[in-house]
Amino acid sequence: MKKAPKVNEVNEFLEIASDFEDPLEVIRESLSNSYDANASNIEIEIKSREMGSDIIIDDDGDGMDLRDLESFFDLGNSRKTDSIGYKGHGTKIFYKSDEIVVNTVHDGTNLRAVMSDPWKKLNNRVLPEYEVTETPVSNLHKGTRIRIHNFRSGQGFDPESLTYNKIEHYLKWKTIAGSTAHMFEDDQHEMDITVRLGDEIDDSYPEVETKNRLEFPNEQLEPDYSSDFPAERMCKHYGPTEVEADYDGGTTTLHITGMVGGKAARNELPTYGKHSAQFGVWLAKDHIKVERLNEAISHDNEFLHFFFVVNCQDIELSANRETIRNKSSPVFQALKEATEFHLSKVAQDPWFKEYLEIRREAEIKRRARNRRASLKLRRERVESGDSGEPSNRTEVLLTLARENENTLPGQISVEDYEPDSDVHAIARQNGKLRNAAVHCSLTNHFNEELTFEEVDLIICWDHGDPVVLREYERQGYLGEDIEIDLEENGLLYGDENPTYVEILPLSHHIEPMSPRAVADD
Repeated sequence: MKKAPKVNEVNEFLEIASDFEDPLEVIRESLSNSYDANASNIEIEIKSREMGSDIIIDDDGDGMDLRDLESFFDLGNSRKTDSIGYKGHGTKIFYKSDEIVVNTVHDGTNLRAVMSDPWKKLNNRVLPEYEVTETPVSNLHKGTRIRIHNFRSGQGFDPESLTYNKIEHYLKWKTIAGSTAHMFEDDQHEMDITVRLGDEIDDSYPEVETKNRLEFPNEQLEPDYSSDFPAERMCKHYGPTEVEADYDGGTTTLHITGMVGGKAARNELPTYGKHSAQFGVWLAKDHIKVERLNEAISHDNEFLHFFFVVNCQDIELSANRETIRNKSSPVFQALKEATEFHLSKVAQDPWFKEYLEIRREAEIKRRARNRRASLKLRRERVESGDSGEPSNRTEVLLTLARENENTLPGQISVEDYEPDSDVHAIARQNGKLRNAAVHCSLTNHFNEELTFEEVDLIICWDHGDPVVLREYERQGYLGEDIEIDLEENGLLYGDENPTYVEILPLSHHIEPMSPRAVADD
């Protein structure tokens, strides 16, 4: 008996729609669909609503006929074969809403489709339906208008988190607005893109306007020696280059373009998210960046200076276009090897080596400047007599050594020092060896939960917070009673045969130092 596997349609729609949470992904899908429809203008408007956001997408593309409209609402039934939206998954993001209204004009006919409560019905395990009405219109009209009411964002993706600045960078980094196709295709059609936010979201300026192309910062091949960092604005473009990569079973084509540049040049690029995580080598499909392949750069620590886009139409993407899913294929291996070879040529470019050398020399000079500034501050501090509060055990012992002859009652020398031990030092005082704990503050001994049994002396900068010490006296410490006499600088620990520990707070003994002669800076 043969049986065919079944598909739960409602669960599939829920799963696909749930993959998208950020309203910005609505923008990404809309731009791709309008580009596929040969639109030259697209306008997107987002307004915040009590239950989500209202999103209106308006383009002047070719519009949809009845079969196209079915593909718009169907899952995995796209009629596109060589375009961005070939999977037919993207528009299912719109199902996370209370209503979808589509008005589309194609060949003198306006089709109006309305789907009510798609998200509510899917969650009630009901497949939502849509109603289509058909009206003749003038052949002068064309394009598509989509209105999504109360789109449900995921947690942390509410429309109030949007800003024009965020949208502008997102467009250039994650959508067709950041396409590098124009560098390879003379006939790539341009698309004007406008995004408007309701004033309740961002009223800093009226709208964002851009085109579907990414531009690199202008080249600057020579260093600027008038600057402390001569290489900071250096920039060189590489490509566009078309590379054929053979693999077992065929050949794939790579479109590689990129730049190498200093921090100031890279700051002229749009970024989305953590700035340092944006650069390196990006793999792309439809000339839209997907994932990085920074291991393709032999100079592992220098990838931040690279920004390359390697487009390959033979890579396959996950449903939400965030990852590449055919990484184990011969195609991907061929892509990887060809990319590594191409980048190795860039790394061998004499200009790149000179750029690195200029950066290295500037970095050495920067460290020298910082070192001089630090030394000057330290010497001024010494000369003023204010040596500052120690910040670690070693500095406490340096303070002890410096003040031994000046202010301390009796010579104390440190004979042995193990900072990782519970008893940090063996000190000699008046000819006798003493077990010493060393802390910036007496309270640190309690915070580190160190015992007192083997300790004769605590050398510290100061007592710390007396309220904390009084609380230990009230509650006990490690199950035993403790008495702390801050005036006499000693403590008793233990219920029977208590241990006496002397406390030496250095700050109580140190007087301002007399100025000492130091060399001029």
